[in-house]
Amino acid sequence: MRYVDLTSLEKYVIEPESISNDEKLKKIFYNTIIKCKETYDVLREHGIPPEDARFVLPISTETKIAMTMNARELRHFFTLRCCLRAQWEIRELANRILHVCKSVAPVLFENAGPSCVRLGYCPEAELTCGKMEQVLENYRNKS
Repeated sequence: MRYVDLTSLEKYVIEPESISNDEKLKKIFYNTIIKCKETYDVLREHGIPPEDARFVLPISTETKIAMTMNARELRHFFTLRCCLRAQWEIRELANRILHVCKSVAPVLFENAGPSCVRLGYCPEAELTCGKMEQVLENYRNKS
């Protein structure tokens, strides 16, 4: 977030199921974000570089990224990040990108997705999500 404009800290991510349905938790969350932003501003006013001051900001602070990947790396990214064991936010992004890739280059991304889609089995062993059949069916229906 070194080059991110943080003059207003209005955009942050909330996992809908864990915070947004609980008013008490939302209030705690918002108050914490406000305090973090105030601390960031004080540090910046005292000449602390943005790359150092940012350490007090919540990890949920929205930021923009740009990334480039070739088809091989995209397929690898989908293998890791479309998996149900991936963090929900990156999984949602990976699935959106996969949808675009399948519409642009359907042959290249025909069986792209989590490992179980590509391999036909889950390589996670005891760490598996236990929902391989459901995942496979879901990806078959989207194709």
